[in-house]
Amino acid sequence: MELLQEFFFPCLWAFLASVAFGLVYNIHGGGILICGLGGGLGWFVYLAAQRWNAGTILAAFVAAAAIAVFSECMARLRRCPVTGYLQVALLPLVPGSGIYYAMRHCVAGETQLFLSTLFNTLGMAASLAVGAMLASAVVRILLTRLPQKHREHP
Repeated sequence: MELLQEFFFPCLWAFLASVAFGLVYNIHGGGILICGLGGGLGWFVYLAAQRWNAGTILAAFVAAAAIAVFSECMARLRRCPVTGYLQVALLPLVPGSGIYYAMRHCVAGETQLFLSTLFNTLGMAASLAVGAMLASAVVRILLTRLPQKHREHP
């Protein structure tokens, strides 16, 4: 029951949130489920990394890298742009609550808590961006170096 509450339900909510964002981004057909799987996968990797005592910033980096690899592979299989899959799957990891609490501490005059929360939030957002860009670039480099089958045209 503990694993169910710790991993399954948060990943399910991330899946559903990604599906909902996929509708907003006007992604059709099986792409919606791929976006949902990407969001669920990212949240699972994030939770697993935190369980192995990685900090939130490192966990966000690893999760963003996993989402980027997944999105690149799915975009190549479906011959669709990777941007939609990547953006939608990353949305559940965006640190919206960190931004909210940072501003709350700022307005309340709690300078130390404000700076701590702000830097943690900025670090997490930066790690999401860097993880996604780095993994996406590595996958693209590796895929262009693989030998490709050339079809003969009659």
